Amino acid sequence: MKPLHLAKRVFLAMLACGLFLQFATNSVSSQEKKLYHRLGSYDAIAAVVDDFVPRLVGDPQLGKFFDGHSTSSLKKIRQLVVDQLCEATGGPCVYTGRTTKVAHEGLGITDAQWQISVNHLVATLDKFKVPQKEKDELLAIASSLKPDIVAPPPPASVAPKK
Repeated sequence: MKPLHLAKRVFLAMLACGLFLQFATNSVSSQEKKLYHRLGSYDAIAAVVDDFVPRLVGDPQLGKFFDGHSTSSLKKIRQLVVDQLCEATGGPCVYTGRTTKVAHEGLGITDAQWQISVNHLVATLDKFKVPQKEKDELLAIASSLKPDIVAPPPPASVAPKK
């Protein structure tokens, strides 16, 4: 092969690689980062959970749901929440706990108690200065879990007919 032809092929190959890299870089930068990354990745999610879970445990209305749990059990709950949030926001974690419905079944969590927990989550997100867009996305994720957490109200008792 003549040196000129080899030089042309090398040049065309380099041009093709350069165009590919340019295209790949533009497509990645034009895509919005996953919520996981916008939140600050694993350590930031863990910090939020480390503030949020103790708020729930220490709340007079919600603490009863954590009564009887050992320190080890509370650490396990904390880790499950971290893994669930990490996975739900597009991170590399894999949540291995029970389904949300099974984990909260029989607890009788009311709509008012749900709202208290949401208020604690908002306070935690505010403490960490999470931007509004990301906060809204996290709250949407939490809201999607509400039907599996809040117990349906008991049926109204029916008065006997006379």
